[in-house]
Amino acid sequence: MPVIERQDGFDLVVAGSTVLRHRRSAPLMFVGAGEPSVQMNKGNFRIEDYLVARVPLNHAVVERSAGRTRIALSHSPADPAAVRFEIDETDDRLSLVFLDAASGLNRFWMRVPAHAGERIWGGGEQLSYFDLRGRRFPLWTSEPGVGRDKTTRITFEADRLNNGGGDYYNTNYPQPTYLSSEHYALHVDSTAYAAFDFRHADFHEIEVWALPRTVEIWRAERFVDLVGKLSMRFGRQPILPEWVRTGAIVGLKDGALSLERLERYVAAGAAVCGLWCEDWVGIRQTSFGKRLFWNWRWNGTRYPELDRRIPELAARGIRFLGYVNPYLCVDGDLYPEAAAAGYLVRRLDRDEPYLVDFGEFHSGIVDFTNSAAYDWFVDRVIGRNMLDFGLSGWMADFGEYLPTDVRLASGLDGMLAHNAWPTIWAKVNADAVASRGKTGDTLFFMRAGHSGVQAHCPLLWAGDQSVDFSRHDGLQTVICAALSSGLLGNAYHHSDIGGYTSLFGNVRTPELLMRWAEMAAFTAVMRTHEGNRPGDNLQIDQDPEVLAHFARMTRVYRHLGPYMAEICTEAATTGLPLQRPLFLHFEGDPRAYESQISYLFGADLLVAPVVEAGASRWRTYLPAGVDWVHVWSGRRFDGGAHAEVDAPFGQPPVFHRADSRHRALFEGLALL
Repeated sequence: MPVIERQDGFDLVVAGSTVLRHRRSAPLMFVGAGEPSVQMNKGNFRIEDYLVARVPLNHAVVERSAGRTRIALSHSPADPAAVRFEIDETDDRLSLVFLDAASGLNRFWMRVPAHAGERIWGGGEQLSYFDLRGRRFPLWTSEPGVGRDKTTRITFEADRLNNGGGDYYNTNYPQPTYLSSEHYALHVDSTAYAAFDFRHADFHEIEVWALPRTVEIWRAERFVDLVGKLSMRFGRQPILPEWVRTGAIVGLKDGALSLERLERYVAAGAAVCGLWCEDWVGIRQTSFGKRLFWNWRWNGTRYPELDRRIPELAARGIRFLGYVNPYLCVDGDLYPEAAAAGYLVRRLDRDEPYLVDFGEFHSGIVDFTNSAAYDWFVDRVIGRNMLDFGLSGWMADFGEYLPTDVRLASGLDGMLAHNAWPTIWAKVNADAVASRGKTGDTLFFMRAGHSGVQAHCPLLWAGDQSVDFSRHDGLQTVICAALSSGLLGNAYHHSDIGGYTSLFGNVRTPELLMRWAEMAAFTAVMRTHEGNRPGDNLQIDQDPEVLAHFARMTRVYRHLGPYMAEICTEAATTGLPLQRPLFLHFEGDPRAYESQISYLFGADLLVAPVVEAGASRWRTYLPAGVDWVHVWSGRRFDGGAHAEVDAPFGQPPVFHRADSRHRALFEGLALL
């Protein structure tokens, strides 16, 4: 029985284990009302809530009839039901299906029992903390912020400039889903503003600013099975295109010179599978740096003869990639076309397009809840202007910027549409690719996400890290991002090699570029980026040592192609991510739960990237139960202990299982 009635309440049971409980003195749910205040500035949100009421629902009535179990919760026996839900059960999943709530309620809280020593993971793509225990995480898609650490000068300056500093919980990709070391996973099916609070010793508190559709709970004896269940729930990603595994995607935004500079990489011996020129649409110079001209078609002035050059590159095994987002700049030719057809999101206060200030230029928002606008963007913009033109992929950017004070064709409230937007945007791109029969061959990548983005987006990227080693916004944050999102069914993850954001005098160093490339060689995709201020920052092809190092790491990546093909197939069939926390395959080893800066790449490689400046030796933990071999020296280490190895440039700390059937392939890495 999923519902066990007690004298003063009830227990909810999944696969024989109690996961939720209600008692009069410790209610399962609270309800209330609040008045939100939402301010957005360039993708950064300040959200406050004036709480009008919060009431515990102490009294419960369990009704059983015709094979159904319904539960009504109220403050007291004399009060009408404030919330009613029905229990839906399978062998390994229990769902609370919410039926209705009393009028005027717009705040809901639910408490889940916590356990001593419990660890919590998930929350979407988290950048600062892999284990969420002990902190509160608002779940709202936004810019992550620059610096993301209120004690640093960079964050202080970004906050002073435009409230853009961010904090540990800010993320492009939140998702109201978490996994517990108690072997269960919980998902809240809602796009409303939400928060997960894991600070209390006795319970976890879930807050949602609308009545959820469901709360779903799965239980499994193994974490790999939980990950598989979540990936099935949200949708398995299509397998990565085969061409991606043949080398790196070189990101250059230098107009026609980009094609000339690409030859430097090729001449240096780099394995290159793609040239990514996000400026294929043109450039707009702003105080932030070089921005793109948001009019989604080839700019022949910046890239003359690109229509001829794309097939020439393809003949050499090099694909061409571009850039797109769901906004149209007002000074481009697509904006008046969309405005005249009524394809743009409208203002609430008057019947005209809602314009967003993106910093020295304004843009309209394509209303994807309007089926005609959706089809226009799928066919006219992505289909004809991009895929038919010859693009093999693109960055699908800016899914997190939808304001809340908007009028959509569907009538959906902006507070509910905001978190839903990244998933809608992902589907727009996926449908466009499918319309040309290019699924599995075209690669688009996104930073924004929410529940269900997995089914549409073939590749995540970690967003706009600072060009440094900083704890909350630098190199190591992309590992945390891959691990947290990977547990929720996002198998493929990567980042901008060298970072992106350069502000307040913060610039790249050769060391940072080389260490980032070393890590990227052991991820789903290697892709470079010139950053927001290319002229202020070192580029890979400007330093012979950095270029030679990068070329070697691309050959390392290409060498792993057969292993990559296997773990990509595994991802498609099981939902397991390519980058995995150590505990996913070593549940019985307590120390395998401790690190968020080392990971398994597939089941057989352990990668411990150097993520601190000035380090030439590195120490990492090797899980118990197997022996490990250092790939560069061949030295064998016992599992269940820390290993310290030399880590010169070009030899990131990487180990393989001594008994791996891919041992010969891994041994070949030292010969490259």
